Amino acid sequence: MKKGFLIVTLLLVGAFLFIQNQTKGITVDNSVVRNKPAHSDNIVLDDRGDYIYTANIDVSTVTMMKADSKEVVTEIPVGDAPRQLTLSPDEHYLYVSSMDDHQVDVISVEKQEVIDTFDVGVEPYGVLTSQDGRTLYVANYRSNTISVIDVEKGQVEKEIQVPERPRTLALTPDGDKLYVPHYLSGKISVIDTENQKVIDEIQLADSPDQADQKKSQGIPNTLENFVISPDGKRAWVPHLLTNTDTPIHFEETIFPAISVIDLEKGEEMVDERKELFEEMNVTDKKDETMIVSNPYDVTFSPDGAKAYVVMSGSEDLVVFDRKRGGNATQVLRRIEGDNPRGIVMSPDGESVYVHNAMSHDLATIDTGGSSPYATATQSKEAIALIGNDPLDPLVREGKRVFYSANSDEYAAEITGNNWMSCASCHSDGLINGLTLQTQKGPRNVPSNAVATKTGLFMWDGSRDDFKDYLLTVQGEMGGMTEYDASKPLPEDVSHMYDALFAYLKESPDFEPPKSPYRAEDGSLTEEAMQGKELFEGKGNCMSCHAGSEFTDSDQAVGENKDLTTDNTDFLHDIGTTNEGDQPSDGDARADFTNPRETNQFDTPTLRGVWATAPYLHDGSAETLEEAVEKHEYQEVSLLSQQEVEQITAYLKSIE
Repeated sequence: MKKGFLIVTLLLVGAFLFIQNQTKGITVDNSVVRNKPAHSDNIVLDDRGDYIYTANIDVSTVTMMKADSKEVVTEIPVGDAPRQLTLSPDEHYLYVSSMDDHQVDVISVEKQEVIDTFDVGVEPYGVLTSQDGRTLYVANYRSNTISVIDVEKGQVEKEIQVPERPRTLALTPDGDKLYVPHYLSGKISVIDTENQKVIDEIQLADSPDQADQKKSQGIPNTLENFVISPDGKRAWVPHLLTNTDTPIHFEETIFPAISVIDLEKGEEMVDERKELFEEMNVTDKKDETMIVSNPYDVTFSPDGAKAYVVMSGSEDLVVFDRKRGGNATQVLRRIEGDNPRGIVMSPDGESVYVHNAMSHDLATIDTGGSSPYATATQSKEAIALIGNDPLDPLVREGKRVFYSANSDEYAAEITGNNWMSCASCHSDGLINGLTLQTQKGPRNVPSNAVATKTGLFMWDGSRDDFKDYLLTVQGEMGGMTEYDASKPLPEDVSHMYDALFAYLKESPDFEPPKSPYRAEDGSLTEEAMQGKELFEGKGNCMSCHAGSEFTDSDQAVGENKDLTTDNTDFLHDIGTTNEGDQPSDGDARADFTNPRETNQFDTPTLRGVWATAPYLHDGSAETLEEAVEKHEYQEVSLLSQQEVEQITAYLKSIE
């Protein structure tokens, strides 16, 4: 080959690669700087109010819809489990967190396709650009980091370490502060965006105990969003309050709340928290307080005078008048669609658009205008956002039931008077990190990950049939109370449990999460390998935690090889009985053939155990190290501190 020809060839190849890179890359429009507050969400409306974008969590697509005609323009494929999205300030790009693929997809709004992908931490959730659009912030839910990405270079410039479970993101109008709510702890990290470090932490206050246990009280958790008012001075945080002091009862354990943060002072305005029976006390025709549940998202009128909050459980819209005391003035019952999780306001303040996560459709609500006496009304039927739901119909039905607190929708009430959903305790389907009081004593809320594959149910293994959860629905959630637990359920009610079981068994929602404690290539670290050897040998952990699911509970079978609570050979006493534990005479579902003593415990799976703190049946171990040390049997007593740490390293790596 001639030298000159070689040089020309190389130049052509280089030019092609340059053009290809430029086509794929992101170019920031320096003339556009956002000057209003911003937050990540599962629904976004552009500044002109022309187009609506939604992250379709089970479908792995993003929908682009015309706001005026409600016509779906396109449905864009993205990575698995898209959770939230954000527009760049110039509105040329849409960034989408694809949680299960651990990446952020970049969509060109003009081309209506993914043009780039950023690899980030484990389970990215919130995504938000800086006000100039040059930087993208990503909240990595399992890695406990905020990725700081230079979007033009396509590189992660820094990982900011934050407390557990960073969820959504919000930015002040000047772009100086980034707020990061932590899903289960009630904490909010404040990041200085110039120095890219955490400078403060806001802890939401517990709502104090009340003499009347049916009054709102409890620990703040399940922080779903952080939305800043148009003037940039306040932020509203929808969340739950969980009362851990009394036995679980639907009217006394779970309460909806919206906390208000003073952004100028950097503290919660405790007296302005919106709670049931106080600031949320809209009455019905019987003069009874309308119960709402599972607050999820907030939007404000353009002038900030009103706030609109979607209640994902009871499927309602609650309107607050911020100019007249800040209390709720209207409950719009039953938004069209299932499980409303996102809400945005039109620029003229005349309409709000609601994203329904389970029915994958969009509801439009007329606000009635800016008058303080205006009433919000449903304007049209919900419009489909997707072409095809990939979930099996029975799985979809089960997921709808799991997240619903709508007491009017199904064959039987899943809860009494719209109070709570399964997700009220099993946040996002898994855990809420709390220990609740039960008739049997304190019980740590278990994860639902691989729950259908791990043998008996409950901490004491007292259930062997999923329909036995009728006892939970009746005794804790206040639903289905008209049925005799000792008798078979009507077919249509029994079907609800079949659907729930199908959801827990078939949905990827319940696969154990990817461990951030493994090596970059996904293998065990050297310390974890040493721990694995101890786990299988000296520690004798496999005497209980054996098999592919790390539990022997699946061996509790009868002569017909079906699971049975009669087989108690695989219940164990490891010395962790709590003084509050109480023996049980059994229950009506098993015809009282399943009594349990206070030292009989089922073996929990260890798959994904690193993500399920606290530990043990009563939540008495805050860390895995402590959980290992609390096991009272000979082999554990012979382990050195270093060996306990090595076993813990292995436990943190189990997926």
